[in-house]
Amino acid sequence: MSTLFSSLTIGALTLANRIVIAPMCQYSAENGCMTDWHTIHLGQLALSGAALLTIEATAVLPEGRISFADVGLWDDTTEAAMATTLARVRRYSDMPIAIQLAHAGRKASTDLPWHGGKPIAPDQVNGWQTVAPSALPFAPHYPAPIALDRDAMNTVRDAFAAAARRAARLGLDAVQLHAAHGYLLHQFLSPLANRRDDAYGGSLENRLRFPLEVFDAVRDAFSPERPVSVRVSGSDWVDGGWSVEDTIVFAQALERRGCSVIHVSSGGVDPAQKIPVAPGYQVPLARAVKANVGIPVVAVGLITEYDHAEAIVASGDADLVALARAMLYDPRWPWHAAAHLGASVKAPAQYLRSQPRRFPKLFDAP
Repeated sequence: MSTLFSSLTIGALTLANRIVIAPMCQYSAENGCMTDWHTIHLGQLALSGAALLTIEATAVLPEGRISFADVGLWDDTTEAAMATTLARVRRYSDMPIAIQLAHAGRKASTDLPWHGGKPIAPDQVNGWQTVAPSALPFAPHYPAPIALDRDAMNTVRDAFAAAARRAARLGLDAVQLHAAHGYLLHQFLSPLANRRDDAYGGSLENRLRFPLEVFDAVRDAFSPERPVSVRVSGSDWVDGGWSVEDTIVFAQALERRGCSVIHVSSGGVDPAQKIPVAPGYQVPLARAVKANVGIPVVAVGLITEYDHAEAIVASGDADLVALARAMLYDPRWPWHAAAHLGASVKAPAQYLRSQPRRFPKLFDAP
């Protein structure tokens, strides 16, 4: 029996296997609203046979977007657009769908990746003033952010909670809080970005305080039986930065507050990072977190081979594996993994005729 294709129940959410589709920004929204592209993109992934589909980093405030073309969930208009997309996808797929709620902080206000992804100054078209824990730019060519005061922090926290309530109204199965990749909550966590001298800066306990306040607000706002997970950067990959030891302390604090899952990524807060990129390079970070918490842990990062994914969950390094770019390249990756590992996977009735003769038990019976 394949461990990768065994089920897992988290609260009210039962996952058919251990493959989750990680959030992937599409930079194709209009004023925060999903478009037909999102129907195509999410629709094909919802037919992939994975256990869970996660909507891309979704800004809780307009100024929290990475780019001007990011998806948002901050008002009735953005909620309605997402509702339309979800209705179309759900008509043909019952795959559980989660959403990642995010604020980009000092890494916001950038151009589209295929146009270079450079920062856009506040006085330029499609640009705005960014905010952060401290008035430190991400890199020398980035405009300086404004340091958030207590009132502004309250606004951000409340926006996360409001978006979580909207996610509940949309019937989403889980919420993921983005505290990784150098975005706002990670900026509060890392001493490389947080130079505050108040109760939210300095010691590890202080730097954890605001992300934990945001988590508490989201957990309180979302359906109590549905999971709330957190995506973390297990390391900044910079000397003197956020470490895996810090991550473990953060993960344990989140677990005590009712976090359902920890998703372990890395990097993103400082351009000086030196990442040892290789297949599964972040798995040791996930393994370290898993050894210190009792909730499920997700491993992610250059996991592209079927046997590798199987080994990660079979060995207990992580409970689930997340795929992003691999799913863009091969939206049927779970089908092919199931065929390789001798497992079965759910496929839409319209595609059952595509089952290869050499894999007569690949598709679950409808």
